[in-house]
Amino acid sequence: MEMVKLTIDGIEVEVPRGTTVIEAARKVGINIPSLCYLKGVSHTSSCRVCVVEVGPRLIASCTLPCENGMEVKTNTQKVREARKTVVELLLSNHKRECTSCNRSENCELQTLSKELNIRDIRFEGERLNYEIDNSSPSLVRDQEKCVLCGRCINTCKNVQTVGAIDFSRRGFNTRVSTALDRDIAETVCVNCGQCIMACPVGALTEKENIKDVWKALADPDKFVVVQTAPAVRVALGEEFGMPIGTRVTGKMAAALRRLGFDKVFDTDFAADLTIMEEGTELLSRLEKGENLPLMTSCCPGWVKFVEHFYPELIDNLSTCKSPHEMEGALIKHYLAEKLGVDKKNVVVVSIMPCVAKKFEGQREELSNENLQDVDYVLTTRELAQMIKEAGIDFTKLPDEEFDNPLGESTGAAVIFGATGGVMEAALRTVYDLLSGQDLESIDYVQVRGTTGIKEAELTLPNGKTIRAAVAHGLANARELMELVKSGEKHYDFIEVMACPGGCVTGGGQPIVDSRTQACIDVKAERAKAIYDEDKDMPIRKSHKNPYIIRLYEEFLEKPNSHKAHELLHTHYVKRDRF
Repeated sequence: MEMVKLTIDGIEVEVPRGTTVIEAARKVGINIPSLCYLKGVSHTSSCRVCVVEVGPRLIASCTLPCENGMEVKTNTQKVREARKTVVELLLSNHKRECTSCNRSENCELQTLSKELNIRDIRFEGERLNYEIDNSSPSLVRDQEKCVLCGRCINTCKNVQTVGAIDFSRRGFNTRVSTALDRDIAETVCVNCGQCIMACPVGALTEKENIKDVWKALADPDKFVVVQTAPAVRVALGEEFGMPIGTRVTGKMAAALRRLGFDKVFDTDFAADLTIMEEGTELLSRLEKGENLPLMTSCCPGWVKFVEHFYPELIDNLSTCKSPHEMEGALIKHYLAEKLGVDKKNVVVVSIMPCVAKKFEGQREELSNENLQDVDYVLTTRELAQMIKEAGIDFTKLPDEEFDNPLGESTGAAVIFGATGGVMEAALRTVYDLLSGQDLESIDYVQVRGTTGIKEAELTLPNGKTIRAAVAHGLANARELMELVKSGEKHYDFIEVMACPGGCVTGGGQPIVDSRTQACIDVKAERAKAIYDEDKDMPIRKSHKNPYIIRLYEEFLEKPNSHKAHELLHTHYVKRDRF
C-alpha cells in the first residue's frame, strides 16, 4: 500500500494514499469538527464546518485527500472564524428549541455550538417555515430543524437504495423533500429509520408512543404486558452512560417491572417459536419445490421493500409473522385465557430496536378477532426516556429474570438481533430435526459478520444441500434480489435485515454521533454482545426450549398446524411505488 507523509499542526503523519485529511487528523488525536461528514455514507463537503488551512486557502477536510509534503493547519484564527461563521449561519435559520427537542444533549449542531463558544447569533434574517410531517406511524420530519447536510439522503439513496427523499429547490429555498412534496407516508419509504440514525440534529425522529403507554399503565382496567427484542439488551445501557455493547438484560427486566407492567416477557421466546414455524415451512417448501427461495419475514422494513420493489417475489416471503407479532397474538389469545383476563383489556407493548415495527404494528394483516396483535411499539430510546422520567437509577438496578411462560428463550433466539442470526438459528434446528441428532458444533460462522452478502451451504443427512444467503442493508438486499431474479444464483433460504448490521443498529437504537462512529465499529460491538449472550445460555437450540414444547402440547398442537396458521402466520400485499 502506497503511503504519503504530511504534517498536521506540525505533527508528521503517515497514512495510506486516499486517506482524507479529517481521517488522518483523527489518527493523531486532532479532532476536526464536522456536520455533513458521516464515515462510509456521506462525503459531500457541503457544510464547510470541517475547513482547514492549506497554504492560503480554506479547504473542506472531509474530501481533501492527503498528499506528500502537505502542510495542514487546523487551529488558526482564520479557520476558527470560518467555522464559527458557518455554524452561526446554520443557527440563524434553525428552530432553536433545544430544551424541548428530543435530540437535546445528543445533537451534533448543539455540540458544535458549545465547542465553538457561540453565545450570540450575528445573523438574524428571514427564516423558512414548514409544517411538521406527522403522516408516518414510524417517523416525524421537522424541516425547520434540517441543516441540509444530506446525510439522510445519502443513507436512503445509497445505503438503502430506497430513494424516498432528495434535495429540491435551489439556493435559500433548498429543502429535503419527497417526490412532489408528498407526505412521507405516501412514498416508498420502508420506515427503516436509518435516516434518523444519520441525522445530526432533530429534523428526523421516531413518532413517540410514550404518552400512550403511560396512559395504559395508569388505567386500572388494563392488563399491560411488555416484551423486549433481543437487540435492545445490548444497546439500552448506552442511554445511561454504559459502553457500547454492554449487556443489560437483567437490569432491563427489573426496570420494566418498576415502570408498572403487569407481565415482563422476552420476545426471544417468540423468536424460538419463529424458528419452529419457519423451519417447518422451509422443509415443506423444499419437499414440494414451491416458492423457493424462502425469504425471512422478521424485518418489517425488508417486507415493505419487497412489497414496493419486488412484488413478484411476495410469495417467496415466509408467511410467519415477526416474533413480536407472534408473541402479541399469544399474549392475547393464549395467555389471557390462562390468566383469566379479558383479552379486550390486554394491552401489548413491544420494546423494539426498530421504528418500522411501529408501522408493522398497525397493519390490518396482523390482527385477530379485530384485535391488533401489538398495541404500541416503543424504541430503545423511548424506553430509556420512560426509565429516566420515572426516576429509576438504571445502573444500580439488580438483575431480574423475565416472567414465564413467554419469557424463556434460547441462545438461538438472542442472535436474531444480529445479521445472520435468524439463518443460524434456523440451521441449528433444521439439521437436528432432519438428522435426529443433537449436533454439538452449532456456530455457523459463515453467516456471521458484516460482509454485505454472505453465502452458506448445509449438507443434510439425506445428502441434500440447503443453499443459503444472508444480506443486511437494503442495497445488498437489492443486489441479492437481482441475482435471484436473473437466475444467476439459486438459493433455498434467504435472510434479509433492512438495517446494516441487523437489528443491533436498527432505527430505534441509541443514536451514536458521527465522531464516535468514525472510531468505533458500533455494529461489531453490539453483535459481539449478542453472541456472548448466546454462548452463556444453557440452551442454544430453539426446538429444545421447554416452554415452546409445552406451548405446542397445550395449544398449538404442532408447527404449521391450523391453529398455528390462524395466530402466527399472515400475508403481504403489493404496494405501488408512486
